[in-house]
Amino acid sequence: MGKTAKICSLICSMIILVMGFIATSQAAETKRILIVASNLQDMGDPEKHDARNNLWEYAPPYHIFVSHGYDVDFVSPKGGVVPFMMDPLGISSYTIKHEGFLERANSSLKPEQVVIENYAAVYIGGGYGTLFDVASNRELLNIMGGIYQKGGVVGSCGHGAGAFADVKLKDGHYMVKGKKVAGFPNSTEEEKSWAKQGTLLPFLVEERLRENGAIIINKDNVADKHDVISDQRIVSTMFLPSSALVAKEMLGLIESN
Repeated sequence: MGKTAKICSLICSMIILVMGFIATSQAAETKRILIVASNLQDMGDPEKHDARNNLWEYAPPYHIFVSHGYDVDFVSPKGGVVPFMMDPLGISSYTIKHEGFLERANSSLKPEQVVIENYAAVYIGGGYGTLFDVASNRELLNIMGGIYQKGGVVGSCGHGAGAFADVKLKDGHYMVKGKKVAGFPNSTEEEKSWAKQGTLLPFLVEERLRENGAIIINKDNVADKHDVISDQRIVSTMFLPSSALVAKEMLGLIESN
């Protein structure tokens, strides 16, 4: 082989190695999921009704993500500590003790620190806080919409769907328009004292989803209220017992892309 041919061969080998490195790096970046949470302790009312994130809607999905090899980052409106309600039972206790759940959650990013291209999916759990400080945060809405528009998956449980109900895409349409979405239903909200039958809330989840064009899945049109609903890369459920199932469905969609 002549000198020129050897040089060409070396250059080709180097290009192949570099391309392989880039492909590997890009693949590694897609093995990352963003979890959105609230910074709020209460609803700001005189009685200080609880607005903390629901641990049982955050810890089980986190466990599913990390146990399947995904890195997880948290983001919140202010960054830093995000408070949780509910006792750490079962898998919630396990993921706190052995998978770094609280360390990662309490080091949540600020919205401006998030690089959308790094994430294959975004998940939002329940608790009332996200209806107040996430749903009204334009940066976080843009992050959720950005991840979706680049082909990512959006997941939610309970009140979490309210956090992305107002997300708009580049074409000006709401992300939820024409898609089946399950969220905390009006009928249940109005029965409970947790937010004074919903009167303390900035909006009702089901009502806002409906206003923005979602096809509502609730107790009236689903056989099992804990079913997971998946439609065009939006995965949702009404109530907390299915939060881990949402996460597993999200992974299936990510890995089928």
